Amino acid sequence: MTVEYQYIVRIVGNDIPGERKMIVGLTQIRGVGYMFANTILNVLKINPNQRIGNLSPEQVNSIESIIKNPSGSNFPSWFLNRRKDVETGEDKHLLTSDIAFTVRNDIEREKTSGSWRGIRHMFGLKVRGQRTRCTGRKGGAVGVAKGGKVMPTREGAPAAGAEGAAGAEGAPAAGAEGAPAAGAEGAAKTKESSGKKEAPAADKKK
Repeated sequence: MTVEYQYIVRIVGNDIPGERKMIVGLTQIRGVGYMFANTILNVLKINPNQRIGNLSPEQVNSIESIIKNPSGSNFPSWFLNRRKDVETGEDKHLLTSDIAFTVRNDIEREKTSGSWRGIRHMFGLKVRGQRTRCTGRKGGAVGVAKGGKVMPTREGAPAAGAEGAAGAEGAPAAGAEGAPAAGAEGAAKTKESSGKKEAPAADKKK
């Protein structure tokens, strides 16, 4: 019996393209990793290199049942991603949106209890003992500010100095221009006065 090829296969609420291989397509489901998908295919005797669009409806249902309840298919407890749940104490395997919801609840419980992990979460710091000296820096600026921007007061000081320097440069120039002019006028006056004074002296000699 030939199976009709499906371009989109829906497994546990996830739409998987039919051209993907089995082991790759199953890993698109959040909560199913490479090893978990490989174990499912080994249990069901499905070729990992088969296209997922060639699955029959019965095979799709069997895959969903194993993913939702792996313990029922004799999966070991260390294969599950939620062992010894805080509320129920059972070994469970979380999927899709349940993973984010459970992690969020765990973090809020740590914060409420005031544990060390909760305090680290509150301040946005690393929780699992990583180094924080050179990594994990975020928020305010650390070290020298980039961009070369200077404070407005510092910008005013050089500007005033530049204007003063310009004034200082202008003073010698004005003096240099004014000095020759004043000297020329003074020389002309001295010549006129000397000519007037010399004339009577010549008359006396005569």
